[in-house]
Amino acid sequence: MTVEPIAKSASPIAFGHSGRRWLTAILALLIALGAGFLVWKAFWQPPPPAPKPAPVYLQTETVQRGDIEQAVFASGKLQLHKYSDVFGQVSGQIKDVLVTVGDEVKSGKMVVELTPTVPSARLESNRAQLARLRAELSDQRAQQDFAELQFKRQTQLKAENATREESFESSRMSVYSAAARVEAINAQIRQIEATLKDDEETRSHTQVLAPISGTVVSVAARSGQMIAAGQATVPLLRIADLSRLTVQARVAEIDVPLLHKGMTAYFTTPGYPGKRWSGKLRQVIPVPADGSGEQGKQTFYNVLFEVDNPQQELMSGMSAQVRFVLAQVHDAVLLPLALVGKPEADGSYLVQVAGASQTTRTNQANQQSTPRKIKIGIRSEQMVQVLSGLEPGERVVVPAGAAAPAVKKAVPPPAASVPVSIPKAR
Repeated sequence: MTVEPIAKSASPIAFGHSGRRWLTAILALLIALGAGFLVWKAFWQPPPPAPKPAPVYLQTETVQRGDIEQAVFASGKLQLHKYSDVFGQVSGQIKDVLVTVGDEVKSGKMVVELTPTVPSARLESNRAQLARLRAELSDQRAQQDFAELQFKRQTQLKAENATREESFESSRMSVYSAAARVEAINAQIRQIEATLKDDEETRSHTQVLAPISGTVVSVAARSGQMIAAGQATVPLLRIADLSRLTVQARVAEIDVPLLHKGMTAYFTTPGYPGKRWSGKLRQVIPVPADGSGEQGKQTFYNVLFEVDNPQQELMSGMSAQVRFVLAQVHDAVLLPLALVGKPEADGSYLVQVAGASQTTRTNQANQQSTPRKIKIGIRSEQMVQVLSGLEPGERVVVPAGAAAPAVKKAVPPPAASVPVSIPKAR
């Protein structure tokens, strides 16, 4: 039969076409996967290795040597130390003023010329009255001599009972009366002489002289001005010795117990930056300074000391930043105050000392730091003196969260009174 052969040959033909399609699809997929792998292989890079932990850095301060000073700070003013106000000694009119502000004068030099107000007519009248009284005195003395002679004669006659009692008593009264008139005239003469002497002395005081040697710092007199002797008015002028000035400093009450007479004090003034003057404390005024200690205000006391001013660079009224030295040490071992925390129970202080391999001030590779106890002495606003526990050149770790202190000269506020110093690091 022809039917079976045809049926057997139809099945392989159908399977062949389908297999080729699947093979083609598989090959295309493999080719795509290979191409994708090649592309991935060409562009893919492995991730970089994980970074190593960054080293920890320490901030340190180097122990050094220098000078340290503990002091009480105060603001103050310069004022005149020795001066004299000049007044007119007599009433009159100013004829001429012979000096101006800034002139140097010597003691005894005429500075103002006056015209006294005592009139010449009064002088002549007093002189005439004095002459008349002296003439009356001569006449009265002659009458006194005559009365005494009469009394002597009456005394002799009475002894001989040759005169009456009334005549004797009358002669005795004449003697007493003559003596009294002589004494009265003498008193009048003394009074006129005193008045005349005062008037003549007044007229002779036409010159006002400088009481001390120094510099004229103020002049209130003017030509033609009328003045009255002894009147409490503005002085004609003021003369001051500027070779020595007084510093008046205002010190807070909390610092006053630290001060004592004779301690060293020095100051600077804005007019001469970098220069300072020194003296010895003379006096603490025992009453509060004006305007302090009232209605809740802080109490201040005025403290005085003198300073030499041979070149007269300083002038009265200049402001002064004053320091009263409590203690000072030269060539001391110094550590910034910011690195010292609270004291331990035994009074020492604990600091962290960095390893010896560190060589710079900040940002050094971490080395092992070790705790160490130190003892400190005096302290300033920025530095402390190390008595034991540290040597110059060692480095102390700055505590976490604390900034490295900058060693520089501090300028305290003018209205406060705090301990300050000027360290001199080497």
